[in-house]
Amino acid sequence: MKTVTSISGGQSSAYIAANYPSDYLVFALVTTEDQNCLHPDAYLRKLASDKIGCEFVGTLEDDIIIETMLELEQWLQQEITWVAGKPFEQVLRKNGLPNMMWRYCTELLKIKPLFKWWKDTIGEPVEMQIGFRAGEERRAKNMIDKCVDGLRQYNKVGWQKPVFPLIDNGIKRDIIVKYWDDIPIPFAKQNNCVGCFHRNPLVLRKKFDEHPNKMQWFKEQEIKRGARWKSEISYSDIEKHKPQAEIDFDQWGCDSGYCGL
Repeated sequence: MKTVTSISGGQSSAYIAANYPSDYLVFALVTTEDQNCLHPDAYLRKLASDKIGCEFVGTLEDDIIIETMLELEQWLQQEITWVAGKPFEQVLRKNGLPNMMWRYCTELLKIKPLFKWWKDTIGEPVEMQIGFRAGEERRAKNMIDKCVDGLRQYNKVGWQKPVFPLIDNGIKRDIIVKYWDDIPIPFAKQNNCVGCFHRNPLVLRKKFDEHPNKMQWFKEQEIKRGARWKSEISYSDIEKHKPQAEIDFDQWGCDSGYCGL
């Protein structure tokens, strides 16, 4: 069984890529058509366009993720394959806003393009190395519980057997952070979409300060569609909250287990 490492752009999955060799390294990028979220570096936009095989305007993840993936590939000396689904706006126009009860965004923006790459490239079940750390066993269990005969399904096809080398080897966050301390690869404070509705409102309020254009995009999608990402509060109301002086992002992780690839 061939091995694939799903690289999210965070330190944990990058640590797996560096320390647990696999046959393939794959990264799924969330893209946007919105010129207000245009990636500021034209050269990096061109490189990203070449990687995903179509025009890249920007991402709703932290912009630094483009540099992260390009530099990580050079440091690892192994190709990282990039995949991307349709821009988020196109997905929303067809499906409406996702939410906690209908969490389709990861499926269509990341899992579906990964599955297409797998089908075109490999076509038989693979071991997929997932970057859950020791202490995140709950996330791993949530993922395993959704498997059929040990394999994650997509379109009724069992295509990947999730494995968790960091959990298996007792690797916690402090070991991973120390590992990357002296390696000049930039990492975002958090990976995945900056306005992800799984995040606590306090964290989302901080994101309005750090990524104003992207957070305005998330807020505007609610207004355009008359719906909410989070049932209990709108992003417009989150923006009005008094900013918190300090936020430790590691205290506000996601344990759904769904978004891990």
